[in-house]
Amino acid sequence: MEKVKIIQKRLKATQSRQKSYADIRRRKLEFQVDDWVFLRVSPMKGVMQFGKKGKLSPRYVGLYRKVVGDPSTIVPIKAIEVNGELSYEEIPVAILDRQVPKLRNKEVALVKVLWQSQQVEEATCEAESEKEEKYPHLFEQV
Repeated sequence: MEKVKIIQKRLKATQSRQKSYADIRRRKLEFQVDDWVFLRVSPMKGVMQFGKKGKLSPRYVGLYRKVVGDPSTIVPIKAIEVNGELSYEEIPVAILDRQVPKLRNKEVALVKVLWQSQQVEEATCEAESEKEEKYPHLFEQV
C-alpha cells in the first residue's frame, strides 16, 4: 500500500508540473461583436468528405463572426413540459397521407403524421389503428 501511495503522489506531482507548463502558454480568449474566428472541427464529429479515414477532411471551419441578433426577429419558443424521464411528448398536428402496404398475408394501414415541433419532411409513418385510438380528432378532419 505504501508503494501505491508513493506512485500516486509522484503522478500527481508530474501532472501538476505538466499543467503548469501548459498554463504558461495558454491564454484566455475573449471575442467582441464583429470579430472573425475559425472554429476547430473534431475529426469524429466534423464533415467527412473523403471516406472513413477523413485524411483530407477540413481541420477548421470558418470564418464566422460573433453578431448580436435583432430582437425583433427572435421567434418565441413555446414552453415544453418535460416528464420524469427527461423527455417530452410530441403532439400530432395533422395526418398528411394514408397508405395500405400489402405484406405477405395481411394489409397494414399506415398514416403519415405531422408532429407539432417538426417540419413536413420529418413526418413519420405510424400505424393507423394506434393513432386513431389515441388521437381521434385527427381522423375527423380527413
